[in-house]
Amino acid sequence: QVQLVESGGGSVQVGGSLRLSCVASSRISRATVMGWYRQNSGEQRELVADINGGGFAKYADSVKGRFTISRDNAKSTIYLQMDSLKPEDTGVYYCHARPTWVVNGWWGQGTQVTVSS
Repeated sequence: QVQLVESGGGSVQVGGSLRLSCVASSRISRATVMGWYRQNSGEQRELVADINGGGFAKYADSVKGRFTISRDNAKSTIYLQMDSLKPEDTGVYYCHARPTWVVNGWWGQGTQVTVSS
């Protein structure tokens, strides 16, 4: 089973930036889709962005133009650069890894992001 550890969360003011990192316990293959999800209190977890082995990424409409996802297979790491942060970006951000041949994949424990005005 793959273990994922997130870091880089914190508290920032509106318009600020954060860079999240997620390190996997084993090599990230090109057959593994990696992504970032977030969850606000009392709400369901939602996709923020994901990226496949070919480097193709997709984003939630709410973060397009502000967030950038990337991956470094040599370091078994994915990143989420978050710029122009808004209060609605607040939540716990979770890393997710899923080989294309499985349904559920694996989750990290999450890192808190708080954006205040």
